[in-house]
Amino acid sequence: MRFHIKYVLTTLIISVLLADNPLAVAAVAPQEAARLKSDLTPFGAERAGNPEGSIPAWTGGYATVPPGYQSGQPRPDPFADEKPLFQITAKNMDRYADKLSDGTQALLRRFPTFRIDVYPTHRTAAAPQWVYENTWRNATRAHMNGLLMEGAQGGIPFPIPQNGAEAIWNHLQAWKGESYKTVYQSYIVNGRKPVQVASAEIDTQSLYYYRDRSPENISLLGWSRLNMLGPPARVGEGAVVEEEFDLRERKAWQYLVGQRRVRRAPFLAYDNPDFFASGLTFQDEYALFNGSLDRYDWKLLGKKEMFVPYNTQGFHNRKIAEVLGPNHTNPDYLRWELHRVWVVEATLAPGKRHIMPKRRLYLDEDSWQALAADSWDANRQLWHAGYSLSLLVPELPAVIVNPYVIYDLRKGAYQASILHNEMPQNWVVVPRWPESHFSPNTLAAQGIR
Repeated sequence: MRFHIKYVLTTLIISVLLADNPLAVAAVAPQEAARLKSDLTPFGAERAGNPEGSIPAWTGGYATVPPGYQSGQPRPDPFADEKPLFQITAKNMDRYADKLSDGTQALLRRFPTFRIDVYPTHRTAAAPQWVYENTWRNATRAHMNGLLMEGAQGGIPFPIPQNGAEAIWNHLQAWKGESYKTVYQSYIVNGRKPVQVASAEIDTQSLYYYRDRSPENISLLGWSRLNMLGPPARVGEGAVVEEEFDLRERKAWQYLVGQRRVRRAPFLAYDNPDFFASGLTFQDEYALFNGSLDRYDWKLLGKKEMFVPYNTQGFHNRKIAEVLGPNHTNPDYLRWELHRVWVVEATLAPGKRHIMPKRRLYLDEDSWQALAADSWDANRQLWHAGYSLSLLVPELPAVIVNPYVIYDLRKGAYQASILHNEMPQNWVVVPRWPESHFSPNTLAAQGIR
């Protein structure tokens, strides 16, 4: 795996400096933070393009809202007229191996029909100015207390990361808006037609991104409330998750239709099977990684250029039968681009257990969200390979990567989750809900069966 040498050296120096004090604070000096207003973007990415010109300079991202557009309507594809520059298949993948994740290479080798159509790169990630200003403040005030983030609010916590844990916190608190409703479907595909395993709406509210708060008066990161819409046997199920700053203390409640009651759900975390999606993947694989960091040691390997799905608006505007093939997503409708990513490797921490003892996440330098992920089993065999399917939300503005696909290379099956295809609404920006909207009592009142 080939990395930019200056980022490898920086990571090694910082690792040595922190080796004797793993709880050291990690805020950067003011002169370093000033780079967020010069050679770095407001989120800490390289503002310049690459020497070859295949990655352009960041010029502010994409925030063009079509006239008359209402949040949640199907979003137009601004790059629909572009054609692929070239294709990567199993036959020529060796030429591009240094820019492909292990998981992507495994998919190319396993499925002769899997290919990568590479398009021109567009750096569309954007955010409001107040989020940029908070990110700049976070650079000098946010710090780590062990694996816990402290002192950050309203922006990327660590835009100039000094270790892997900081980079993962950036992913966990990436900008997606303050309050939004997602209506989605999830599918399992195992060599045949896709089978719907979930259709639901999720209401999400991020206290972390309350514009009128400061780090001192935020006690929670936020809430999510889920209401199952299908399949028929699961209509009426629901859950509420309360995300604490200490992610080990996540509080969750589940409404059970058969029992007509709400109960605590501590299993909505870590490597417990994702029962909302038939158990093919695990709870902490939502959005490729979520939840507490405490099961792993996190290492920032550096930054590299990689082909990843990006600006995949065209994928979301197609029917499910068109985009989900029997063995993999349909390459005709999946756009790949060359982007710089931070590579973070997670290895099982001493005294901890996880069914996946090694994982690798590839974080978009522009949005800090995970664009791809690989996971290995206890026998050191590559097991899961995942990638995100980004969605442009110009009215925020933001690039959202919650839609994602994870392949189980053992079973030869894959799960496509949080898909907005064919849904009447997707990622609706809404006014702030009252906090009572996310209470367990409200969850109980929601039950319809």
